[in-house]
Amino acid sequence: MKTLGTHNYFIYILTNKNKTVLYTGVTNNLKERLYYHQNPAIEFKSFTSKYNCFYLIYFEEFKNIETAIQREKQIKGYSRSKKESLIQKKNKDWDFLNDTV
Repeated sequence: MKTLGTHNYFIYILTNKNKTVLYTGVTNNLKERLYYHQNPAIEFKSFTSKYNCFYLIYFEEFKNIETAIQREKQIKGYSRSKKESLIQKKNKDWDFLNDTV
């Protein structure tokens, strides 16, 4: 078990191949979470599997889960254009970052 304050938490934004859908989530293991988005349980139909949102285009890292959740909620409340601006600042070409995690 990790000592309090030594965990890593991530908020992330996924999109589909055509970059028309955005999904925001939070996790403590980004690589594993991406795997589960790409390989959902057959009996469980999630938003990301329904809209083929498997491509990581943005993420932020946090040490505190409460801060990460607060940031996730903030981003989820953003308009589409504000989310696009946020992504653009860190990932100008909206490259898929799955292999960089």
